[in-house]
Amino acid sequence: MNRRQFFAASALAAAAAAPVTALAITEARDDDRVAPARPLSLPPDGFISTAVVIGPGVNVIDMSGPWEVFQDAAIYGGLGRFELFTASDATDPVEASGGLRITPTYSFDDAPQPHVVVVPAHDASPATSDWLRHVAPSAQLLMSVCTGAFVLAETGLLDGKTATTHHGSYDDFAAMFPRIKLVRGQRFVEHAHVATAGGLTSGIDLALRVVERYLGSEGAAATAQYMEYSSPGRYSYTG
Repeated sequence: MNRRQFFAASALAAAAAAPVTALAITEARDDDRVAPARPLSLPPDGFISTAVVIGPGVNVIDMSGPWEVFQDAAIYGGLGRFELFTASDATDPVEASGGLRITPTYSFDDAPQPHVVVVPAHDASPATSDWLRHVAPSAQLLMSVCTGAFVLAETGLLDGKTATTHHGSYDDFAAMFPRIKLVRGQRFVEHAHVATAGGLTSGIDLALRVVERYLGSEGAAATAQYMEYSSPGRYSYTG
């Protein structure tokens, strides 16, 4: 059974065991600013190629939070599956936070063109910036998590836009990237083709937003319900 068949079988089995019902991902508050999701078009075959960029010291939850969201979106069924892979300078094992060792699926030299790119916190090389710039024009969305915003900012793709990062790095980010307007205190900040999440678990919220953009609010709600995840809220949308 190949991966696409596995996804389809898993989704049908899970749906039979746990019927999908509407679920609010977050409770709205007066200070929440949530704009309607801008839809992203599914690829013709329904499979969303999703790259997670990794390197030395990559933060585990920065990458695994969105990874879990995207793989679990299969629970919604129908069209729309995220095909996940990791990409790095080479395919040698990478040591992540806490000593976890991860073998990248591809090097930047042979990685396929993705529709979505996730940039977690890690020690990025110049080759990382080069690859992100290379794939950006054909990608539908590039998203960072935590201090992965620094990696994304280095490419220039955030210039003239708003962005956020981990709260402990606000001042450094603002000083290093004066062409980017830092937004403090939000779970994520998004634009049509780039988005940034705050620290750590904020990447889950942004990933659910990406699911919403592809599969609609019911798809995101079904994914959050399956994960038993409830967000603390506070979002920002720009452009």
